[in-house]
Amino acid sequence: MRGLVPLSRAMLLGFVRDRMALFFTLLFPLMFLVLFGGIFSFDTQARSEVLQVGDVPILDRAPREQVGEVDITRVDDLAAAIDQVGKGDADAAVEQHGDELVLHFSRADQVQAATVQGTIGSFVSAANQAVSGEPPRYRLRAEQVEDDSLEAIQFLTPGLLGWAIAMSATFGAALTLVTWRKSRLLRKLRLAPVPTASIVGARVGVSMLVALVQMAVFLGLAMAFFGLRLTGSWWMAIPLVLVATLSFLAIGLLAGAVTRTPESASGLANLIVLPMAFLSGSFFPLEGAPAWLQAISRALPLRHLNEGMLDVMVRGLGPSAAWAPIGVLLGFGLVVGLIAVRLFRWEAD
Repeated sequence: MRGLVPLSRAMLLGFVRDRMALFFTLLFPLMFLVLFGGIFSFDTQARSEVLQVGDVPILDRAPREQVGEVDITRVDDLAAAIDQVGKGDADAAVEQHGDELVLHFSRADQVQAATVQGTIGSFVSAANQAVSGEPPRYRLRAEQVEDDSLEAIQFLTPGLLGWAIAMSATFGAALTLVTWRKSRLLRKLRLAPVPTASIVGARVGVSMLVALVQMAVFLGLAMAFFGLRLTGSWWMAIPLVLVATLSFLAIGLLAGAVTRTPESASGLANLIVLPMAFLSGSFFPLEGAPAWLQAISRALPLRHLNEGMLDVMVRGLGPSAAWAPIGVLLGFGLVVGLIAVRLFRWEAD
């Protein structure tokens, strides 16, 4: 362990003095947290915007609580209403001819199309029941597994925090390795009377410390300004973050091992992390994604980090919910780390 403390101190000071590293590690991800948190803090329930063309008695006679599920705007011009639906300015247009209700919707957003069809269908079902005077033989009971009071920030924070940790660890390892190799600092460290384990330990220790700082800043900001509430065994997110840092360090080490310049290392790290963030649910949920995309997503470490943090921080699950993601992250980091070590070079060719 000789030289571990001086190397750790030097690396930490170098990180703190690097303004670009500080920006991309803390401020850049926090910009997304503030942006998305501000956008989704006003209304967490998606509502359908429906245009009522002329008189539609079924909608006019619907119970107030049922009408409250949609935003209905009355218009007189059917062609203009259909044009608004086609442009995405409204979700659907409804007109009634006698006993027939006609729904005009766009298939551009299939999720919203299914939602508005189901909503308007419920109006028709209620009207049929009122006319017949007999309740239907079968009924549907739908229950949401999450608490209805949970706000969007509950689900947004873990994803953005995972992305920030992945970006910081991957970029930090890749750029440090390439820069040190190009400046021959790696060669000097190799010849210095300092064990290799101390060099690796210092890099890992600093990265874990930065990850914990990121976690504290993210959670503190989200709790103070956007109403984040930690539930369940939220403290299990700490080992999750630390293990994930090791996995993303391995990815960064691999990127730094196969590239020669800081620019190429940065480009490769960005090529890995940014698509991974979109495919892992950091910016939006993946429940409606195709099966093949779900399979790709589950092969990525960031997906398991995000899911693990959601389980213990938001969904109220116990510590056991974090063990599977921790195992996956450790296994992924071990495999990628061994490949990176195999390709590692102390000096530039």
